[in-house]
Amino acid sequence: MGLLDRLGRAAWATLTSVRFAVILIILIAVAGLIGTVVRQFPSAALHDPAMYAREVADMHVRWDGIQPLGVRIGPAMVDVFERLGLFRIFSAPWFLLLLVVLVIAIVCCTLERTPRLWQQTRPGRIDQPSAFFDPRLSDRAVLESAALDAAAVRRVLRGRHFRVIRRVDDAEAGVTWLQGDRNQYHKLATLISHLGLVLFLLGGAVTVAFGFETVVFVGEGQTAPVQPVGTKDNLLVRNNGFRMPLNPNGTPADFVTDLSVFQGGQEIARKDIRVNDPLEVQGYVFHQNTFGPSVDLTIHDPAGALVWTGPLLLDDEVADFPSGFMTVPGSDVGLLTVLTRNPDGVALLVLQGIGMGDTIDDGLPGTEVVGVDLFRTVVTLGGMADPVQTGGYGIRWDGASSWTGMVIKNDPGAPVIWFAFVCLMIGLGLTFYFPRRRAWVRIEGDTLRVAVLADRYVDVRRELQGLTDALRRAAASASPVTAADTTTPGTP
Repeated sequence: MGLLDRLGRAAWATLTSVRFAVILIILIAVAGLIGTVVRQFPSAALHDPAMYAREVADMHVRWDGIQPLGVRIGPAMVDVFERLGLFRIFSAPWFLLLLVVLVIAIVCCTLERTPRLWQQTRPGRIDQPSAFFDPRLSDRAVLESAALDAAAVRRVLRGRHFRVIRRVDDAEAGVTWLQGDRNQYHKLATLISHLGLVLFLLGGAVTVAFGFETVVFVGEGQTAPVQPVGTKDNLLVRNNGFRMPLNPNGTPADFVTDLSVFQGGQEIARKDIRVNDPLEVQGYVFHQNTFGPSVDLTIHDPAGALVWTGPLLLDDEVADFPSGFMTVPGSDVGLLTVLTRNPDGVALLVLQGIGMGDTIDDGLPGTEVVGVDLFRTVVTLGGMADPVQTGGYGIRWDGASSWTGMVIKNDPGAPVIWFAFVCLMIGLGLTFYFPRRRAWVRIEGDTLRVAVLADRYVDVRRELQGLTDALRRAAASASPVTAADTTTPGTP
């Protein structure tokens, strides 16, 4: 035996080992538990280096302060977790490798078991000897004075949903055997379950490797790209308007966004999307997820040139008040806005200008930028801030509107997963609810000998009792003499 042959046999023995499969499943389960406990990066970050870098920086902010017993291990933990892919477990190469090996193991186990399963579907010997029907064995019965011919027994078996697959006659001995089989090939349903499991894993791998998910906030009248700028054939979404009709008691009745999707400058889809009524186009699904207020601003620079007109999304909070931030185009001035009210209930918009200040190196990854207050003022709806108080910028609050937040998904593995689910349900249903049953009846004169064998999910004694009762009734209706059961069915 050559080395390659020995290695092949060892690999096959490993892949078909139940213990090896259990180890794989445990490893995958542990990885899934880590992925549940440890915050995972959004899938969109895996396709956007800038977003990925921001996610890593955010984890440093969260973890860098970890220092048990005074030992600062937070920065090292973030670096190790990032290198191991523990912030993106379900797309990490080692996790996908575990799934691939598990799929291969399932396929190998299926190939090894299939011949044995097929052999188990065979009907077996029909002309069983007398010892096979010995009533001292479990699930056997003997009926005497039961004058039934083979045709009558066949009808009884069919009435009990058995398919009479064979009949053997021994004219010299005056013996006839009949064999019935119910759900003969349903043992092969386990192959359907294995197929479903393989497809389920493959569908999950396809989703992780090629799926896309992101969250996009879009103000009324605004347009935003779905994928990172520069992506070929990128889709754009436009919020044509957001509505929130109210119930008579003042509670929201619905959340509706009039959404358009563009590609190559052309509108390719438009729909009013709701929480449970998304828009689907080119494999992408646009779900209504959240909403919030926005303020429409017009900004002129100190020279009087228009630099901004449109909504500013208030997608954050300051002291429980909606707030938003933007960088004034063409400048290094940041504008922080906070929507609040005065004691009389009048809406006020706080405008705070922030300039770039000093950069402080605190020894942690990255740096901390300290802003400098340039101005702070308040305007009312429709009012304009005094440029003298806003560093020369003319800022007018034109109106109030709403922004909408959407979860956008592209899940290429979904059809495979749904088909896998169907296969799993069919396989499990056939296995557990339609187990195989086999019945033998030996006719010798007025004596019927009965044996029933079935899978472990079947109450065989009940099945035998039902069959013998049906044979007695058939014998009673065929003859004025009632069939007597001289030997009770064997007990397990």
